[in-house]
Amino acid sequence: STGKDDVKKESKGRGKCKTVFGYPISIFFIIVNEFCERFSYYGMRAVLVLYFKYFLRWDDDLAISIYHTFVAFLSGSDLNYFTATIIYLSIVYAIGQVAMAVSAIHDITDSDRDGSPDNLTFHVVLSMMGLLLIALGTGGIKPCVAAFGGDQFGDHQDKQRRTFFSVFYLCINGGSLLSTIITPILRAQDCGIHSKSKCYSLAFGVPAALMAVSLVVFIMGSGMYYKTKPEGNIMLKVSKCIGFAIKNRFRHRSKQYPKKEHWMDWAEEKYDKLLIAQIKIALRVLLLYIPLPMFWTLFDQKGSRWTLQATTMDGNFGSIVIQPDQMQTINPILILTLVPIMDSLVFPLIKKCGLNFTPLKKMTVGMILGALAFVCAAVIQLQIDKTLPVFPSASQSQLKFLNMGNTPITVEFPENQLNLAGASEEYFKFESDQITVLIANPPVSKIVPLTKGQRQTLLIPSAINDEWLLASDLIYKPQEGNNEIRFINGMSTPVEVSSAADHYGQIEPLQYSNYSEIKSGRATFTLQNGSQSCEYSKDFGFGGSYTFFIPSTLTFGSNCQESITESVDIKPNSVHMALQIPQYFLITAGEVMFSVTGLEFSYSQAPSNMKSVLQAGWLLTNAVGNFIVLIVAEIAKLPKQWTEYILFASLLLVVSIIFSIMASFYTYIDPTAIEAEFKKKSRDDEDDEDDEDDKKKEPQKSKEMEKRDSVSSDDEGKKYVQTSM
Repeated sequence: STGKDDVKKESKGRGKCKTVFGYPISIFFIIVNEFCERFSYYGMRAVLVLYFKYFLRWDDDLAISIYHTFVAFLSGSDLNYFTATIIYLSIVYAIGQVAMAVSAIHDITDSDRDGSPDNLTFHVVLSMMGLLLIALGTGGIKPCVAAFGGDQFGDHQDKQRRTFFSVFYLCINGGSLLSTIITPILRAQDCGIHSKSKCYSLAFGVPAALMAVSLVVFIMGSGMYYKTKPEGNIMLKVSKCIGFAIKNRFRHRSKQYPKKEHWMDWAEEKYDKLLIAQIKIALRVLLLYIPLPMFWTLFDQKGSRWTLQATTMDGNFGSIVIQPDQMQTINPILILTLVPIMDSLVFPLIKKCGLNFTPLKKMTVGMILGALAFVCAAVIQLQIDKTLPVFPSASQSQLKFLNMGNTPITVEFPENQLNLAGASEEYFKFESDQITVLIANPPVSKIVPLTKGQRQTLLIPSAINDEWLLASDLIYKPQEGNNEIRFINGMSTPVEVSSAADHYGQIEPLQYSNYSEIKSGRATFTLQNGSQSCEYSKDFGFGGSYTFFIPSTLTFGSNCQESITESVDIKPNSVHMALQIPQYFLITAGEVMFSVTGLEFSYSQAPSNMKSVLQAGWLLTNAVGNFIVLIVAEIAKLPKQWTEYILFASLLLVVSIIFSIMASFYTYIDPTAIEAEFKKKSRDDEDDEDDEDDKKKEPQKSKEMEKRDSVSSDDEGKKYVQTSM
């Protein structure tokens, strides 16, 4: 009776606080909290892989490995929920976000003030501590908040509860959408105290501030929340029951013991039959989860491999420049668009066509769409690879020629002859340590030493007999979509070069400047010689390297646009980011088919007390999927990125076939009806047992009656005798 009284008290307490438009006022605090928390999480995650690669200077494979390890730990947490859990873990979460923001301040260890940290160990340790705290925080509160919000409604508020979950889902995607737009913009800014570099500290700092706001908002509403008593851990109970069944089965493995219909039946000695039946139903669903991690293996790479792919593409959309990590915004935009379209148009249309498009078939289609998305990514990667420069191997050297004179010259070198006016358009490969270069008129011969594994430019002065210089060129693609530029002064007097963003210093006659980084967009350079100056402007794309030659014939004036010679050392990115849209569309359509349908299927097929078990199982598939990325990234070591995309697509296609075969053997059930029937059967069995007990007691009762009757008759006889006497 006490348990029933508690349930009545709980049901009376739900939905009884102040309401606004029929909703408990506490809900609005939870909604704002969720929006801020999801903004914080997705904002930090959007720039994370670029932070690993460009700030911590890790290679692609290590950056991707740590990224997916972090995501895997996020997906593997599950806790019982109550207010204190959410508050304490939110504090841990906020501390982790602050640690990430501090770890991205390069000035802390930038002793030489060159814009990059000198003590990477400090930044790595602090960022890893931050990520660990974030994983603990968000992984703990993620399963709690939605259920906690649902508990605020009473039994009479079913409609409002359903609306709450829809708004809750919109908040998740709204926070994701805004953060993946804003934080890449913040990252792309230059900031610093003593020197400037990409502003990862601000990109992490804003999510940290939003997490603090999330925590404050949640605490503000704490006096209004309906709080359920934490129930026993069903995961622990299920694990113990399964463990006992396995142990008992192993103990009775001899043939002398009769076989059971199901191996879980060996737990009947200790556990309730209803619990065992519920576990059997849940295990049927969990068995189907085995192939599912492969989908998440592909899906979560949109935040890692696909972002790195975007860094080698052209993000110029006319008046808007899209950052590589902003391409992830396509996913939440499409989610918000496709979910209602699928539910209200596509699925009903398929049903009208008479096709039995079951949830498991939808999930299979989702996996196939995910595989096709990676085929698209592979095709795009092939196009990108065609535009990437081929740098010299360790046994090769590459050389470009630049004629600093005003008249063309004929240059002869091993197996080649070149009529040179300005700079040669391409690099020439050499296997030897030195080459002989001949000039036809006037006849001059020079031995030029070469450096293996390097690119160089040979500067041939207008006075052929003067010293020839070898300038070292870049042997890497400029990072983060920026450009690298340098100037060569062909004049007989020094020239000072500057722009609004940087000062390139004074370049001595017949010398060259170091490479300097410059953003995409239009840049104007001012060339100055004493009191004389002129301006030169250029529109820059993404990821190019340029050498600008100042000729001896330069005439200073208002404009020297026609006089400056431009040499492209590394071509800018030419494959447009818009070509990633089809792969994002396919992976998002796959997510709608796979993830949304998968959760719906799991809940519809789960017993009432096993929904948290299946939630944990679903999160585990995501975690395992991210670990598969680690295994492939570290073990496969494929030479070309497009081959890795094809490998993942092939694996998912094979898994989708296996899953479809498994699904064909699955029979859909109604767990509620089965539970009700099982409970009814249990009650009937109990009634039968009571009837049998009553029947056994009846003869005993009749004997007792006869005995009592005989005793009473004897007493009456004795009384009669006594009276007569």
